Amino acid sequence: MGSPALEPIKLPVLNFSKDTLKPGTEYWELVRKEVQRAFEEYGCFVVSYDVISSEFRNAMFGALKELFDLPTETKMKNKYEKPLNGYVGQNPVVPLHESMGIDNATAKEGTQFFTNVMWPEGNDQFSECAHSFAKLAAEIDRMVSRMIFESYGLEKYHEAYIGSITYLLRLLKHKAPQGNDPRLGFVAHTDKSFTTILYQNHINALEVETKNGDWIKVELSPSSFVVFAGDALMAWSNDRIVSSNHRVVVSGNEDRYSLAQFSFGDGMVEVPEELVDEQHPLQYKPFNHLGLLSFFAENAYKKLKSPIKSYCGV
Repeated sequence: MGSPALEPIKLPVLNFSKDTLKPGTEYWELVRKEVQRAFEEYGCFVVSYDVISSEFRNAMFGALKELFDLPTETKMKNKYEKPLNGYVGQNPVVPLHESMGIDNATAKEGTQFFTNVMWPEGNDQFSECAHSFAKLAAEIDRMVSRMIFESYGLEKYHEAYIGSITYLLRLLKHKAPQGNDPRLGFVAHTDKSFTTILYQNHINALEVETKNGDWIKVELSPSSFVVFAGDALMAWSNDRIVSSNHRVVVSGNEDRYSLAQFSFGDGMVEVPEELVDEQHPLQYKPFNHLGLLSFFAENAYKKLKSPIKSYCGV
């Protein structure tokens, strides 16, 4: 697939590694402003967070390779009642893509349940790697969500928000394309989550669309994560935040492995009354977050321009 010329724009890179990143400090307020600006302008940003050792990184991507090397019939046992949570693969539209999901990944029983399905005889290393990553991604997510709530003067709602969230960890593989041309690894889409935290191996393949239709190729270091705003956060913010359109375009002769952790609310989501005013009339009716997933799954073939607006737009 030929890729259009990419603009030399870069996503904002924010440093979360500093010891001074604590609520109430000057540095926290500085980063908080940058998070708000990035979400409103791009719908995503890169976080530099130097907490993953090279040993853990190698163990984690080794565990992912081991997982995707399992027989297809084993991987297809990855099923949940929730829509869009289980195995995705063997799709002629995106033949290079394969992924699996671990629901409630921040709870040890969540990663253990998945591990036992894949390896009935057990695989402690995989389970520990997945659970450790899920907790780390949740740590980043809680900092980001707190900053967003504070940015709009809504910190009083943050604790209830965190209490309503469960995390889905998706494990992804994009096979290296045969031949020299870049190929589509996954179609352009917005996430249906509140937020998504993405971490990858050394293969850069992620592209993000800007508001004016240019595509940014995202280059990540081993200490970098990408934080995306999903459709639910865009709706909650009454369209102040944008949900970023992104895709995967793979090239070269090495497979890309990545982990993406999505946050989903377990009940109704509604725009806080503080975010509705003359400049920002109400854009969304209250909606059930899992209902949005079901709606999207049922209507995926329709290629809706904005599934969230079709589902609960005013």
